[in-house]
Amino acid sequence: MINRPTQSAPNYTNACIVMFGVNLSWVFLVLWALWGLLAVVALGWTLNRWMTWLEARKARACLPFTPQR
Repeated sequence: MINRPTQSAPNYTNACIVMFGVNLSWVFLVLWALWGLLAVVALGWTLNRWMTWLEARKARACLPFTPQR
């Protein structure tokens, strides 16, 4: 095997965020066409609550360690 330096992996964060928005848009449009605006509002509210919960969970997991005296 050849020992050559490895390169860092490309950062796909922006592509992921853009594709999330694109996929969310078409899901909302299909949902609206099938069940109406109320279903879209309910899904949007649910996704907002879920993302807020994830953010809070991540913040709790990353608390700095402070030893007790």
